[in-house]
Amino acid sequence: MDPTDFNLILGTQTIGVVYQFTDKTRLVETAERILDLGSNLLKICMGPSYSQNHYALPHQDYIRSLTDLATHEPSFQTVLSMPFAFYHLWVYPFSGSRWQNGFSASEQVDEYQEIYEFASYLLTTFHNTHKTFFFGHWEGDWYLHPNYKAEAIPDPQLVRNMITWLNVRQKAVDEAIRDHPDSTVRIFHYTEANLVQKGMRGEHCLVNDVLPEVPVDYVSYSSYDTIIPHRDDLNSPLREALDFIESKLPPKPAIHGKRVFIGEFGFPLELTQTPEAQNAYAKSVCKTALAWGCPFALYWELYCNEIKDGRHRGFWLINDQNQKQPFYFTLQSYYQQARNFLAEYATTQHTPPTQETFAQTSSQWL
Repeated sequence: MDPTDFNLILGTQTIGVVYQFTDKTRLVETAERILDLGSNLLKICMGPSYSQNHYALPHQDYIRSLTDLATHEPSFQTVLSMPFAFYHLWVYPFSGSRWQNGFSASEQVDEYQEIYEFASYLLTTFHNTHKTFFFGHWEGDWYLHPNYKAEAIPDPQLVRNMITWLNVRQKAVDEAIRDHPDSTVRIFHYTEANLVQKGMRGEHCLVNDVLPEVPVDYVSYSSYDTIIPHRDDLNSPLREALDFIESKLPPKPAIHGKRVFIGEFGFPLELTQTPEAQNAYAKSVCKTALAWGCPFALYWELYCNEIKDGRHRGFWLINDQNQKQPFYFTLQSYYQQARNFLAEYATTQHTPPTQETFAQTSSQWL
């Protein structure tokens, strides 16, 4: 067993990068720093905004699809070839379908085709690397609640459009996998919820209205509506939220274990006041996620992307002065202990541990 291919569960992400410290592109610089941290997982955004607010890369007219972006944009070529075992990708086709404003038959075909072609590209290009890719999107409840009005009741037509959109994307992934049966690459599709507490009150939201109608592989939970208000005692509230999401998932017998992961968690320094408190809160989320059985728990994020009143809000592992924060060192130590554990386990047991065994053991390192 190669420890670098094992799911270490905890990770981070680089999206919306607004500062940098080298002459490399923002995408390459941050991906390299995540590797240096010890992670084998990278979460990034792929879509038309690559040249705008996410990575400030040069716009190229000849990049007209996700496959073009992966094959012709040098920074994306570089990071997709890095020795990450797991990639979480916000995937937004260039075909330009705006399902929130209607989702015509031709738009559905365009969405399907671009997702299918991109999945097929990954399945063939990275055959024999055993990489795993997750196709998803950013906080889905905001698509159902325009202008961030969490109290609003989603338009029923918008809900139907989202169901169709997710089903088209899932079908594209499933059929690309079907058509490349010999590939060692794995690809999964997920949706992301972020107003789960609203759903637990019996109100309209993605988890209640959309999730039961879509056979997605996984659900990501952008968990701020639970972890921020309950930060001083979050174990039970977070477990209850994860249980609630899992209860709404249509079954997929081919996927073993829990199918809900934490796609975003974090505590801005403006809230915690000290880096030490930020670290303590983040560790609490990790412990709960590992004990519950989350396949992943992803910290938001490597570099802070949010500025408020002229100051960074402090969602970071490395601040804008290039100073590594306490949770950076928590993760760094976690990864080192993980690799030591996996190497010792392979020597003594001659087989990899199960994810459950790894999670039970790794929670003790925090």
